[in-house]
Amino acid sequence: MTAEAPIAPALSYGRLIPVTVHFDDLDALGLLHNARYPLMVERAWAALWQEHGLRFEGDWAAAGDACNAVKELRITYEAPVTRPGEYAVHLWLERLGTTGLTYGFRFCSADGAVTYAHGSRVLVRLDADTLRPAPWSDRFRAAGRELLRPTDG
Repeated sequence: MTAEAPIAPALSYGRLIPVTVHFDDLDALGLLHNARYPLMVERAWAALWQEHGLRFEGDWAAAGDACNAVKELRITYEAPVTRPGEYAVHLWLERLGTTGLTYGFRFCSADGAVTYAHGSRVLVRLDADTLRPAPWSDRFRAAGRELLRPTDG
């Protein structure tokens, strides 16, 4: 008799982006350091948006939608990550406004079955000259709509 691997849950919204935890991401207790979770999430978002041609290359005026700032970050830790290896970040949008958005995330096993941490982050699109809120581009909004989590009801 052979044991079958558990079937990963199908994602009904968002994207699962692979990330790697390295040995030096662990703290003195051998756990993924709490400050590394947001870093892993940031790297996953950067990879996802680069697929859509959105990246920052040193020029804020040319950055367009990549010119944004974090307004809020919330994270809840559910279970410790105790070893280096392959994991994933499940990403989705909760809200896509005119100048801001709220995205949700789960730091999880590579197959998405186990959640280690989850949270949300609010971003505001900025005008590069004034650093005041500015509208997302139509191209960004189209890509973002694909990531929106369906609302109940």
